[in-house]
Amino acid sequence: MEHEKARDDASLSCKADLDQLMVRYQQADQAATAALIERLSPRLHWFFASQMGSRTDADDMLQDLWLRIHRVRHTYRPGEPLLPWVYAIAHRVRIDTYRKRYRMSREIAVDAVPEPAAREENQASRLAFHELLATLPEGQREVLTMLKVGGLSLEEVARATSSTVGAVKQKAHRAYGRLRSLLLDAPKPGPARIAEAGATSHLLSTNNKGGT
Repeated sequence: MEHEKARDDASLSCKADLDQLMVRYQQADQAATAALIERLSPRLHWFFASQMGSRTDADDMLQDLWLRIHRVRHTYRPGEPLLPWVYAIAHRVRIDTYRKRYRMSREIAVDAVPEPAAREENQASRLAFHELLATLPEGQREVLTMLKVGGLSLEEVARATSSTVGAVKQKAHRAYGRLRSLLLDAPKPGPARIAEAGATSHLLSTNNKGGT
């Protein structure tokens, strides 16, 4: 219990630090701007890569995101949580990218966005988290990435995706069920099976508070 409280306190402190960096970014503090980009870019890049399945696409979307953040930085209200504000913009970038790809695919008669799928050759070993995410429907994948990688709460994810907490809970619940089935159904040797069960238990037990 004490360990969980310490972890929650550290998470809140980290988010507060990000909020302060954003305020300083609005004030044209170059050091704060660099620090904010350095701290947020890895998780945002992971968010895009998990959606698109391409590192190059993720690079482009991350650049687009920071350009948009810079243009609308004045709309962030000091005192408000930063991460939902950032992920709302990231959500918009992802949607716009999908639409652009869809238009391109119709013009050249080629599907420009590959369907995500689990790698068959890795079925004999424990699947990595991002490989499992690729098997989920788009909405579930986005919600789970925000929760597990972005560190957002259910309420923050709902705000970022213009949804409700109930809808986010439902998507998260279905996503966890899907991942549990994939992990338990995949053929594994004895030791790997045990390790996998532990990973599954950890994944489900670390669901954000206020979840299912």
